[in-house]
Amino acid sequence: MHTVARSEVRSQGTGLFGHPRGLLYLCASEGWERFSYFGMQSLLVLYMTHHLLHPEHVGKVVGFAVVRRMIEAVTGPLSTGALASQVFGLYAGFVYLTPLLGGLLADRWLNRTLTISLGAVAMALGHFLMAFESTFFLAIALLLVGVGCFKGNIASQVGQLYDADDPRRGQAYQIFQLAIALAVIAAPLISGTLGEKIGWGWGFGAAGVGMLVGLATYLAGRTWLPPAEPRDRANAGAGSRLTPSEWRTVLALVALLPVLGATQVGNQQMFNAFLVWGEANFELHFAGFEMPVTWLLSADAAIAVLCMTLAIVFWQAYGRRWKEPVDVVKVAVGAVFMTLAPVLLTAASFSQQATGGKISPGWGLAFEVVNELGFALVAPMALSLYSRTAPRQIQGLMIGVYYTSLFLCNVAVGRLGGMLEQMDAAAFWLMHAGIVGVSAAVLAVVAVWGRRVLMPVEA
Repeated sequence: MHTVARSEVRSQGTGLFGHPRGLLYLCASEGWERFSYFGMQSLLVLYMTHHLLHPEHVGKVVGFAVVRRMIEAVTGPLSTGALASQVFGLYAGFVYLTPLLGGLLADRWLNRTLTISLGAVAMALGHFLMAFESTFFLAIALLLVGVGCFKGNIASQVGQLYDADDPRRGQAYQIFQLAIALAVIAAPLISGTLGEKIGWGWGFGAAGVGMLVGLATYLAGRTWLPPAEPRDRANAGAGSRLTPSEWRTVLALVALLPVLGATQVGNQQMFNAFLVWGEANFELHFAGFEMPVTWLLSADAAIAVLCMTLAIVFWQAYGRRWKEPVDVVKVAVGAVFMTLAPVLLTAASFSQQATGGKISPGWGLAFEVVNELGFALVAPMALSLYSRTAPRQIQGLMIGVYYTSLFLCNVAVGRLGGMLEQMDAAAFWLMHAGIVGVSAAVLAVVAVWGRRVLMPVEA
């Protein structure tokens, strides 16, 4: 299929909010991929605690004994709930580590189009295999490979639609994140409901179908996307030497990884301990109907859509009158909001302890509103920061480097989530607020004194 040159892509017809048409295809493709990912993730902990790790089922899982021994060699003996949290954390963490390899693969040996396509196929197969107990860990492995090939490279192509100094780049990543939020609304409602109400295999199968739709969407939009950028081993290293200034930028971006990971601890716990704690403490019965706890994730996604839309409109209006703050400043402001969100769950825990009964899920919704106000700045602006400042010859690799911050975050989330059984719930959520608060303070320092190192490189 004919693909257009990068300069031509920028000048072609526009889509939403005055952005290149290719952005719509990338957003739709990522949306379907995230539908599949979050559909599966919304079921993962519940599937393990309610079914897979029960004695009558766990023996069928190929490799389970080996995996358990490896985990408990580090953590010590674990209960079923703590083990499920550890598996979740490792999976959700490695999902954000494998894009590092996927970016390197696309930059050095294959190309973005082929790497993304292979990743989509691997993910679809992994989702379908989740329907079988015996292939649980094989499915997890395929999903890790698939996300690694898909996620970082498609995010990198968003940045390639714009020049490094184009102010629309940050907005583009907000629109990109908006597509993800829309997908997350549908994922728990469809996959979560099918899995909880009909059968786990139905939920995982729906996720696989969504991934195939995402692949078809991506291939259909190739005319409007950046070129595939074919490379070979002989030419991969040509012109790739970094200048001292570029090396300083790379080192600064790497140093930010644990800080950015810490900002997301409360947000990522939403798919783990928040579900387990919410299922036990929220009043989910309404007029004879028991609401699946995964619907709280759909509510969060709806809130995220609203918050992201408001952020896009706000910064467009702001940019017409004043110069927008640089990406790292926006990330620091977002981290403050994300610090306040777990504080609300601390208050909810005190409320539950005072009454000794179920509490309103409104507490969970309040947490989600404040969290998503911060997330609307942190996630897209961090992506924009890495895309904008990374040296062009290693841009795909550096997007993968950014996602390692979420690897660190989710590994921590898995370990922290297992502590819910031993800790007072109020102290548990206050601990999360403290972790995010420290990251917000560090980002504020970087926003004031480290901005020059993180200025955009020339495209």
